[in-house]
Amino acid sequence: MPCVADWLNSPLSIVQGIFAQNGPSPDWEKKVTEYFTEKLKENNATNWVPSLNDVPLHYLKPNSLVKFQTIDPHTKTRPQQEMDLNSSQMVTSERQTFYCVPVPGESAWVKEISFVQARVSPSTSYTPSRHKRSYEEDEDMELHPSKQKEQHMGNIDDIHGCGEPKRLETEASAGHQLISPNCSPPLDLNFPLPGEKGPACLVKVYERWDSFKVNDTLEVYGILSVDPVLSIVNNEERENASPLNPMECMDTVEEQRVHSPPASLVPRIHVILAQKLQHINPLLPACLNEEESKSFVSSFMMELSPLRAELLGFLTHALVGDSLAAEYLILHLISTVYARRDVLPLGKFTVNLSGCPRNSIFTEHIYRIIQQLVPASYRLQMTIENMNCSRFIPHKDYTANRLVSGVLQLASNTSLVIDETLLEQGQLDATGVHNVTALGNLITWQKVDYDFSYHQMEFPCNINVLITSEGRSLLPSDCQVHLQPQIIPPNMEEYMNSLLKAVLPSMLNKFRIYLSLLRLLDYSISDEVTKAVEEDFVEMRKNDPESITADDLHRTLLVARFLSLSAGQTTLSRERWLRAKQLEALRKARLQQQKCVNGNEL
Repeated sequence: MPCVADWLNSPLSIVQGIFAQNGPSPDWEKKVTEYFTEKLKENNATNWVPSLNDVPLHYLKPNSLVKFQTIDPHTKTRPQQEMDLNSSQMVTSERQTFYCVPVPGESAWVKEISFVQARVSPSTSYTPSRHKRSYEEDEDMELHPSKQKEQHMGNIDDIHGCGEPKRLETEASAGHQLISPNCSPPLDLNFPLPGEKGPACLVKVYERWDSFKVNDTLEVYGILSVDPVLSIVNNEERENASPLNPMECMDTVEEQRVHSPPASLVPRIHVILAQKLQHINPLLPACLNEEESKSFVSSFMMELSPLRAELLGFLTHALVGDSLAAEYLILHLISTVYARRDVLPLGKFTVNLSGCPRNSIFTEHIYRIIQQLVPASYRLQMTIENMNCSRFIPHKDYTANRLVSGVLQLASNTSLVIDETLLEQGQLDATGVHNVTALGNLITWQKVDYDFSYHQMEFPCNINVLITSEGRSLLPSDCQVHLQPQIIPPNMEEYMNSLLKAVLPSMLNKFRIYLSLLRLLDYSISDEVTKAVEEDFVEMRKNDPESITADDLHRTLLVARFLSLSAGQTTLSRERWLRAKQLEALRKARLQQQKCVNGNEL
């Protein structure tokens, strides 16, 4: 049987061996998948597979097994046909290629913990004998294939053992645009968020590719391909295309350039295994349905009550002493769309935190706190310039034949903090109006409308939106909570920094597990409690018909749901229902009080 180094360093030899044993049998691909699935189950073997998210590309051995955690922003290329002309039985199969980028807005703590957990085997890493070329040189090779061909023929990489590379090298090794010194435009890696860094990959899938949906979070295991010849072949195919066959030369230069970037910049992964991820929190088991995971969950749930109290205290301090706002922030952070009834997303809980000081650093520091708690987040600064100039929704570029990413192209359960305190007087142009509409659709319907010029296509999403504003937000929300500070720190930055330093790293990790785990739990309401809630609603309407509407009932049920889950209860009790009503009464009373003070609606 092959040793560990074989299936990590030379997975192709394993694949070829299985094919040789099974001949033309159609089951050989299934046996390849089963072989690697079993290998990855042994002794946490997944931690031994080097990750493109953590290890710089130049440290990874070509044709070795790697993994990559990514979202699938869109299908990249057309399906291709593969034929083995030497086979006694010609077999055709379909392959699909996806252009994939790391999870947008992934928190620094996720990257750090993932890197620490990884145990890259020295035999899977290597140091090239040549110096690493810069991106400018790589792109120059793309534009001048003869140089690349000469360098490729003159350099053969030796394999050596090396120590663990630093994660920061990955960060430095890829930017949003790669600028070439010649007249060619920069190569845009098409990240959804501005300023994002990390590897982009062409992921080639040979089976079940139709099960992947736009913005699915995936973890793929496959064979790394960084052969410079990939770009040379594509250039030569374009140059040698027959003028008698228009199908051979239909691709424009721009399309060819975007679809076939240099492998040194955008490596290829030939997928052996791919799985959708429930979450990207490295502190939680990847799959909560396994027996080992169930024991982890049950032991963690035993300490939930004191942990919730600790988190409430931490967030109360972050919200300058406002415990009611901290309660609602916890409920918001564990909310998720759990179902859809026709077009209505159930479980979304967008909170508008009003009463935030205008043009202050308060929202920035609240976002820093949230960044420390959730696996992925993004702060959208709602200035006139950003609204008029930013690209919020993806749109189709027909020249390059690709979908250009937008800011709202985010993975499920990403925390989107919209800072409305920065909004000044000014004029929104057509782009700004479209962006405000896109934000409204995201909040209300949990959908993003992709722009294909001649039509729009809806894609569902599951984004946690928190809006900070001075008065009532211009955007819709499910719940407005007006901030009432109980303390006024003389220096907000020092106050927030000391708050983060005071919390123990072990406690911070428990907060992270708490927020990720609770949104994955199932929840139900018994018939008995449902009947009691209905009777309670009828009674309240009798006493004061104007005091509560159907929307109020829906919101209170949501508060009760997340209040129950925050206490580790997966079903609604009478106690939690009464507590939800109490919280809603306090929140409404605060809004009414503020309305009376200001003399107008918040």
